[in-house]
This record gives sequence, C-alpha cells and structure tokens, in this order.
Amino acid sequence: MTAVQLILFLVTLGAYLMGSLSFAVVVSRVMKLPDPRSFGSKNPGATNMLRGGSRLGAAIVLLGDAFKGWLAVWLVMRVLVPLGTPEVAVALGAVAVFLGHGYPVFFGFKGGKGVATALGILLALNPLMGLCSLVVWLSVMAVTRISSLSALCTSLATPFFGLFFLQTWLLRGTVLLLAVILLVHHHANIRKLLAGQETIFRP
Repeated sequence: MTAVQLILFLVTLGAYLMGSLSFAVVVSRVMKLPDPRSFGSKNPGATNMLRGGSRLGAAIVLLGDAFKGWLAVWLVMRVLVPLGTPEVAVALGAVAVFLGHGYPVFFGFKGGKGVATALGILLALNPLMGLCSLVVWLSVMAVTRISSLSALCTSLATPFFGLFFLQTWLLRGTVLLLAVILLVHHHANIRKLLAGQETIFRP
C-alpha cells in the first residue's frame, strides 16, 4: 500500500466513524428523552426528535449532524489537499461520513436519512451551494409543511447547484451520488406522499 492509498483509506475510515456518531441517539440519552428509533418514523434524526416533542433536542441534533458532515469534508479540503492529497480524498470523505450517518457501526448500522449531514457536506464543499440547498428546503417546508417533500425537492435541485458552484466533475458527481442516496433513503416517504399519507407538521 502506497502512502497515498494509506491516506485515502484513513480518510474514508475516519469520516465513516465520524458519521457513525448518531447525535439523535446520544442527545436522547443525555436529555433522558424517548429514543427516536422507537416512535414516529423511527428515524434517528432531527425531524423525528421534533415529533418527540423536544425542540431543543431537535435543534442540537440538527446542528450536530450537520457539523460532523461539514467537519469531515472541511478537514480534508483545508488540511490534507493543500499538503498534496488528491481531490478524490474529498469525495471519499464526503461519501463516507454520509454513509456513516445512514449505517452507523456504533448503532447496529441503523441510522438516519442524512439530510442534515448532507447539508453540512454541501456547506463545506461550497457555502453558496449549501445555502442555495437550504433555501430550497426552507421554501418547500414553509409552503407544504412536509419535511420529506422538502428533502426530496432539495435532493433533486442540489446536483444542478453543483454544476454552477463546483469546479470539478469529481465533486459534482459526488454531490449527485449523495442526492441519489438521499432519494433512496426516502423511498418509504415517497410511497406515503403518493398515497397522501405523509405527515404534515403543524406550527
């Protein structure tokens, strides 16, 4: 194994382990809240924490999940790449932290859908791209009050933002891959939307 291959392996492993830290599970235990995997959508994410009645818990989970996605990619882009690590390390770090969130080794490989983590990744890759995606999510949510529909619309729009804000096809392809995985993670929500059975949040 060459030095570059070792670095790429360590980046992938480190990002995956970082992604595997489920803030929803940790926060629910620390704050003595119901385990988000036991009610609602059973998804360990900010939205389901909100369903459990804890706005503070949901906010902490949202920020934590977004932060770990941002940090994993930011470290590679700002520390390793300037030292000569190839750009593919950025792509590997982004995908690995995202998959770590969805399939965490610390929690039986049953994780969240990854919307907040994806947002953190986008903000690290390009802050303007991340903000544009956030605006799409907030706009759809404001109109429909349906979290999953907001995520789906954002997933469809973000690859187009990548064409404008990212400079290489490697990173554009990475964003496209994350969007596709997000859509797959929401397959049950898509069925509910088509059946008119998806949850609508009331203010």
